[in-house]
Amino acid sequence: MAGLSELDGWAIALGLVALYAAVVAYLYRSGRIGPDRALSLFGPALMMKTQRGRGFLDRVGRFRRFWSVASAAGVALAAAAMIIVVAVLLLDAVLATQVPASAAPSPSEALALPGLNPIIPLGYGIVAIVVGIVLHELAHGIVARSQRIGVKSLGILWLVVPIGAFVEQDDEEMTRAPRFRRRRVAAAGVLANFVLAVVFFFALSALVAGSVQPNATGAGVAYVVDGSPAANASLAAGDIITVVNGTPTPTNTALFTALANTTAGETVPITFFSAHQGGLVSTTVTLASRAQYTGNASDAKDGFLGIATLFISPADLKSVLVFPPTSPSGTLIGGTEWIVLPLAGLEPIAGTTQGYYHLVGPFAGADPGTFWIVANLLYWLAWMNLLLGLSNALPLVPLDGGLLFRDFIAGAANRIRPAWSPERLNRFSGAATAVASVTVVGLLVWQFVGPQL
Repeated sequence: MAGLSELDGWAIALGLVALYAAVVAYLYRSGRIGPDRALSLFGPALMMKTQRGRGFLDRVGRFRRFWSVASAAGVALAAAAMIIVVAVLLLDAVLATQVPASAAPSPSEALALPGLNPIIPLGYGIVAIVVGIVLHELAHGIVARSQRIGVKSLGILWLVVPIGAFVEQDDEEMTRAPRFRRRRVAAAGVLANFVLAVVFFFALSALVAGSVQPNATGAGVAYVVDGSPAANASLAAGDIITVVNGTPTPTNTALFTALANTTAGETVPITFFSAHQGGLVSTTVTLASRAQYTGNASDAKDGFLGIATLFISPADLKSVLVFPPTSPSGTLIGGTEWIVLPLAGLEPIAGTTQGYYHLVGPFAGADPGTFWIVANLLYWLAWMNLLLGLSNALPLVPLDGGLLFRDFIAGAANRIRPAWSPERLNRFSGAATAVASVTVVGLLVWQFVGPQL
């Protein structure tokens, strides 16, 4: 049976959206959707409520001392994340004016939705975001009960497909609760996402550390120019270059340095691990003139091999997946590399990238495809939970960070103006939060608009 075309896929997607809209419209007109019913709307999403599960929240939340300490730490963590994310947005706003319009991000990159955002794979992304949201909401419910704040219902959030879960707290009890308890409940989801990110990160680290070994220490070939010296020497994507002209090339920098010391027409020895032959191959290559491919006369004397390499070497990629601080580029660069692997096309690890490695240890006989599906899933579970934690820390209503920011402002104003009435504190903190929300939205939009100006 022939596969579906892209047009067929869009037709099916639009059909599902239309069916969902029709069902919601029918339920609304028949009176089955409403604030006090089992079904209600949250924007375009359908909230399917139930009171089942509240006993579970009570049982887990009864360890009040533990959850109070943990959620208090979550408040500090969320505050730090809020400052960091806003600082990054401000830096991005400055850099946006220096980015050419051709390199500006697309609007689809503004939303971290699997399938819509081009860097988030559909399958891994859906699983990761559902796990992250469900546990995020459960954390809110557990901490709410530990702080003696009621939970009205639990449920599933449905938008064509299930997109997450929710825990509906008792708004009146939340409003009456002391400010420090409200903060703990608000920060619980952010804390849960950060904890999950750490757990999944170390699970991936342990899996890769003892099971994955690069086929050789060198620079990974990602692309070979047709008709180039590399193509003539049978180099192909998936191979690893280990030596050029007698110089070991364990990293991309070492490879580029070795090639920079060559000239057009020079014949140099080269050693590489051939993914096709499954072993090291030593041969000679007569380099072309770089000007032949760049069109720049100044490149006429420079040797040209005709390859493109991975963003980082296979060995460096493994070290980044295992523990970014061990990256040869340093802790900060290693951490950044771990985050931007999807942007570099290195997550999910599939196809050619898988070919740079072989499995060792207890998984030596395992199917590589299955192994990397598990490894990729762990990466995306960690990555999406980190993203959810950071984004929910933004001082933006109705995110957790918006609720925290409002309480932070109210607490600071109360200390500076102790004579203010509760109503005036609420008005002031509400206005400050509205300003913060508009500012954050403006900074997000500016990343896409700035380069166009």
